[in-house]
Amino acid sequence: MTPAAALPLAIDFHAIEGAVRAATGWSGLLIIFIYSFLIAFVLPLPSEVVLCPAGYVCGSVATLGLGIPAPLTVVLIILVSGVGKAAGSLIALYVGHGASHSGPVVRAFERLGFDPMEWSKQRMVELVKEYGYAGMALGLTVPGFPDTLSIYAFSVIEENYAKFAAATFTGSVGRLVVTIVVLEGLLLAF
Repeated sequence: MTPAAALPLAIDFHAIEGAVRAATGWSGLLIIFIYSFLIAFVLPLPSEVVLCPAGYVCGSVATLGLGIPAPLTVVLIILVSGVGKAAGSLIALYVGHGASHSGPVVRAFERLGFDPMEWSKQRMVELVKEYGYAGMALGLTVPGFPDTLSIYAFSVIEENYAKFAAATFTGSVGRLVVTIVVLEGLLLAF
């Protein structure tokens, strides 16, 4: 085996973000869906990038070029991203729940002096008990924070796939709306 073949496959995060930023046409919506799907369980990237083709976040006036009014384009991007992230969150729920209950994974953390089950239960159970799935959705509305971390944290203690996906969808839509409101507010202030 050559040294190059022994190296793990590297993910070019800039290329992935670039593809989303440059997304156009109806195929651009597919790119946004796939990106949102992947950031829910594997890519530690911010979800706000999906707003670039609508002219937000990137400082451009880019559009997907769908031939529909700009406000409808924004709504469509938000919905497609929300559905993609909700679908991806189901994989995160499955993987996260399985890993959190996997003996080798738990034992590896415990050898490092960290009990992941105890930590996640202390932090997340408080939030979920107090606010339920609304707490999860609210936690996902924070702009700039990779969703992957929050989704996996909630996946450790949750098992209801439908409610988990609905909360992820709601949080994803809320996050993009919050981002737009903040950006619009900053534009009006200056």
